[in-house]
Amino acid sequence: MDNNSISFKARDTLDTRGKKSTIYRLDKLEENGLCKITSLPYSIRVLLENLVRNTDGKVVTEEDVKNLAGWKPGNVPKTDIPYIPSRVILQDFTGVPAVVDIAAMRSAMKKLGGNPEEINPVIPADLIIDHSVQVDCYGTSYARNCNEKHEFQRNRERYELLHWAQNAFDNFNVVPPGSGIIHQVNLEHLANVVHLREENGETVAYPDTLVGTDSHTTMINGLGVLGWGVGGIEAEAVMLGQPYYMPIPEVVGFELRGELKEGITATDLVLTVTQMLREHGVVGKFVEFYGPGYRKLSLPDRAILANMGPEYGATMGFCPVDEVTLDYMRMTGRSEEHVNMVFQYCKKQGLFAERDAPVPEYTSTLGLDMGTVQPSLAGPKRPQDRIVLSDMSAVFHRTMKDVYSLKKGTEDFETDPDYNRWLEEGGYNVVEKIHPDHSGIMKIKCEGEEADLNHGSVAIASITSCTNTSNPSVLIGAGLVAKKAVERGLKAKQFVKTSFGPGSKAVMNYLEAAGLVPYLEALGFHLVGYGCLTCIGNSG
Repeated sequence: MDNNSISFKARDTLDTRGKKSTIYRLDKLEENGLCKITSLPYSIRVLLENLVRNTDGKVVTEEDVKNLAGWKPGNVPKTDIPYIPSRVILQDFTGVPAVVDIAAMRSAMKKLGGNPEEINPVIPADLIIDHSVQVDCYGTSYARNCNEKHEFQRNRERYELLHWAQNAFDNFNVVPPGSGIIHQVNLEHLANVVHLREENGETVAYPDTLVGTDSHTTMINGLGVLGWGVGGIEAEAVMLGQPYYMPIPEVVGFELRGELKEGITATDLVLTVTQMLREHGVVGKFVEFYGPGYRKLSLPDRAILANMGPEYGATMGFCPVDEVTLDYMRMTGRSEEHVNMVFQYCKKQGLFAERDAPVPEYTSTLGLDMGTVQPSLAGPKRPQDRIVLSDMSAVFHRTMKDVYSLKKGTEDFETDPDYNRWLEEGGYNVVEKIHPDHSGIMKIKCEGEEADLNHGSVAIASITSCTNTSNPSVLIGAGLVAKKAVERGLKAKQFVKTSFGPGSKAVMNYLEAAGLVPYLEALGFHLVGYGCLTCIGNSG
């Protein structure tokens, strides 16, 4: 069936500096009376292009396109649509089972007398190895080499499998250990924002879209790329050419106004935004950021906002493409030719957020004056919980008293949901194991010195996580704090396990250029590797 006749005569040609690409124009839907493109949220526009381009009358039908084109804030169609991502990203913990499954399919094909090499990922898949490295060594200049050596010793069989898979499968690429955290690698290197693909002798241009096997896949939304985390089975199905069926989402608009005060970080901002969105209720919905304050945010700051989509409960937190996006692409080594193509394509399709563009219609809206954001901490239990820095001391002592105090009565423990969950997950029975009159002080020897370990003592201090460790303002801030601490003669207790695991190799380059690495190392925060590390429990 002629795709052009099905797809509302949307097929057209885009000429960018003498190079022609086939595109599927969204404004043709408006000409057909199906929608007003400028009224739709940018994230819905990207989904709509996905449907129009893939319309074949079988998997994606004209009815699917009409249902999504009919999106209205007060009347979101209650139906599923077949989303066909352009690529898949996997990390090693969840990706290895997918590789094993495809290998098993090949074995089954061979037993049936078929050609096993016919079974391959249909769409491109990148597996980034970042979840396996652990902090065995720390506090020394050789910590990274030591930890990577142990990583290869522990994971040799898994890595041999992945090496085989990269050579055996089509459309399958492995990013080796020590390259960085999956989401930062995606942001800096893998994402194109707009793809170019050769198809039947012509070049087709279309938005970069994906699913990933990690909940924080949403970090790529900061670059204007549609994508979110899914389960391993769903990702595997998409790799093998199946659509991802999803309900048409509501879209919550989040307007950012003003600008952050001096000393306030993007981490403070995202904790405030997360608190607001959890109170509003955004589970199963898209969140889309806009406003004059949004335009002032750097792309790494936007990536932090998008990264915590799982914490505020949304499917994703989308940041539309604008000049900030293009500047970041240039800074991270994308060619000027490609950046220009992205601009021309997004502008033609109504996907470029112009300064004077009308605000799309949203299911509901929230707003925040960024000048009101206060210094904040996450915790003490969940990353989405926010504590204002000025309240930290009081909250800490209250938490220690209410939750972890060993003088708590047996009856209190038995009715405490946190304690019961602790038992269900294999934790010790506190009441049986520790006497309620225990002083809480334990004398230990560490590096030849005696020390007192108390309830509430910091045992692990790590600069890590995909949310923070590739944001220059946050990490340079950490380096400056370390500098001030060293200059004042401060140091970490000898029993504290300190580590520094950035999400990108670029981090060490700019910290070294700024002369801040010696101060971090003086406090024990030596580079221990590039990966998730302590953030996922790999503290060694």
